[in-house]
Amino acid sequence: MMVHMLLRRTACAPLAARALSSATDNRPLAGVRAIEMGQLIAGPFTGTILAYFGAEVIKIEPPGKGDPIRVWRELDTDGTSPWFRSIGRNKKSVALNLKSEEGQAIVRELAAKSDVLIENFRPGTLEKWSLGPESTQTINPSLIYARLSGYGQSGPYSSKPGFASVCEAFGGFRHVNGFDDRPPVRPNLSMGDTLAGIHAALGVVMALLAREKGKASGRPPTGEVVDVAIYESVFNLMEGIVPEYDRKGVVRQPSGSTLTGIVPTNTYPCADGKYVVIGGNGDSIYQRLMVAAGRADLAEDPRLASNPGRVTHQGEIDSAIEAWTRTLPMAEVLSALEGANVPGGPIYSVEDMATDPQYAARGMFEEIEANGRPLKVPALCPVMQHGRGRTDWAGPELGEHTREVLEGLLSMPPERVDALIAAGAVAQHYAK
Repeated sequence: MMVHMLLRRTACAPLAARALSSATDNRPLAGVRAIEMGQLIAGPFTGTILAYFGAEVIKIEPPGKGDPIRVWRELDTDGTSPWFRSIGRNKKSVALNLKSEEGQAIVRELAAKSDVLIENFRPGTLEKWSLGPESTQTINPSLIYARLSGYGQSGPYSSKPGFASVCEAFGGFRHVNGFDDRPPVRPNLSMGDTLAGIHAALGVVMALLAREKGKASGRPPTGEVVDVAIYESVFNLMEGIVPEYDRKGVVRQPSGSTLTGIVPTNTYPCADGKYVVIGGNGDSIYQRLMVAAGRADLAEDPRLASNPGRVTHQGEIDSAIEAWTRTLPMAEVLSALEGANVPGGPIYSVEDMATDPQYAARGMFEEIEANGRPLKVPALCPVMQHGRGRTDWAGPELGEHTREVLEGLLSMPPERVDALIAAGAVAQHYAK
């Protein structure tokens, strides 16, 4: 019930005709307004999650080129990255020069009318512009201020630049990822940034819930500072490595395609050059797996009846499974596993995902219009029974909503907006 209580206050009229009003939008964050002052991935992904689940997200971008992710990787015929159309979905773009006094003043006006502010500048940058939490929460005491950075807002490393790559290493992930006879590897993704965005969105929702609980108890509205470090978001994935090290002095090492201390779980080659992942590490699952593989002798071997024994004899077990999978194409291996009720699956590329019926049944792809053509973007989870998120529109053009936000939300006269544009404090998009 509390989730649906989140800020059902009277808001300004919608600033874009395509935006639904909170009165008719059943998504859990409808009625919440967030200012996104972030670039690239971590901060913007926080805003993407909030916008997907109903929040009104106003993205602040520098005039000229805007968020650098607009031109990262593959580009459409209009010169904009389809990735930006995805991560910028459901957002309104205001082009604002934060280095100008007029631009900073506009941010304060927006903060006064918002519930959340998201930023991923290097710590201390916004304080130089008097836009940090102390300044903005003086204007709006109930503002929730979400900060994302490499190492957090405190500590001896807080001022260091921290991209996902270095923070994934510092947070422990790179040490356990890869093979023990090769240098540590990274996934071909900015995983740390995405994890930080998820943690920040979770922190924002918890802060909104706490604020509403306080209001329900008659306490004055209070804001919050959500301090998310990329390395700590990665550190949260490290499962049992800390208690294992503290109690037993064990430093977990990379283990290739296996999982240390749990057997069998591995990747196995098939006759057609493809691979399957098999998780047969439960005692009864292991027995069914070995019977399916034609090794009933190993299924009944008392040495291998429980996981500790299987760990000791991991090489023997993996060799037996691989000897079986190599004789069959992947589809036949998966069919045998399914018949034995053993967890197994293929290693999918995005091409495989796009044609798989499970992805389709769960609505994991959504289609929007971008650059005059349909574009598929990934749906965001969790899937909710009543308040499921959705994509309403693609990432906007730079400054597409500048005038609407300034004249509508901030009630600026058109001539003042014209003057701000002429002074270079703001910019707006002009349709080609």
